[in-house]
Amino acid sequence: MQKSHEIDYQILGDDMQMVEVELDPQETVIAEAGAMNYMDSDIQFEAKMGDGSKMNDGLLNKLFKAGTRLISGESLFITHFTNQGSGKKKVAFAAPYPGKIIPVDLSKHNGNIICQKSAFLCAAKGTSLEITFTKKFGAGFFGGEGFILEKLTGDGMAFIHAGGTVVKKTLNGNSLLLDTGCLVAFSEGINYNIRRAGNLKSMFFGGEGLFLAELTGVGDVYIQSLPFSRLASRVIQSAPSMGGRSKGEGGLLNRFLE
Repeated sequence: MQKSHEIDYQILGDDMQMVEVELDPQETVIAEAGAMNYMDSDIQFEAKMGDGSKMNDGLLNKLFKAGTRLISGESLFITHFTNQGSGKKKVAFAAPYPGKIIPVDLSKHNGNIICQKSAFLCAAKGTSLEITFTKKFGAGFFGGEGFILEKLTGDGMAFIHAGGTVVKKTLNGNSLLLDTGCLVAFSEGINYNIRRAGNLKSMFFGGEGLFLAELTGVGDVYIQSLPFSRLASRVIQSAPSMGGRSKGEGGLLNRFLE
């Protein structure tokens, strides 16, 4: 693995944040397709199948990585933004929904961090993006985000986004329980599992879902207050029905009665 490019950055905004990255000549930042907000004219971008972390990556390995990203629902390509000018240039990336952008120095996380497959925004070139899978069937089947997670490896800066407010918890061998959708990212030394949310009455009528995520070990856990799935669910519930009322106000029932 090559050493990651040393990029400077600034987080802009509050509820709809973007990260502005400053690149020296020939420095590169990689990002998810469609994340770019604005850039200086001397910055050139190119869509590639690889993340650029390995200079001698063969075609078959690039196709395999691209295939795993496609299966996970991510874009087939990763966009590389490179400063081709003579001085410092800037490029900015925006989060796709209200929330926060979390800057992560991978060198302070033993070179690895695991996040939800949709949380990655951008990173310094040299950062490896790999799809990983939960080791336990229960964690994958009931974990809200499925079996598929994304592993970021490197020694530079990476940026992930989360919905609402972000809380960082540091575990020192203890356990933490949280809603499965509220988990954004965690250190590789954390064990991720799923446990039942209390007894049967609590599971079905407690309003907290059937299962909770249980994280145990030593490292950091990042938690979001507003998962996109929860936001989308509330929007759908409030959307007008054909009867003119929201679904939460009996619009669906009215359509059967009419």
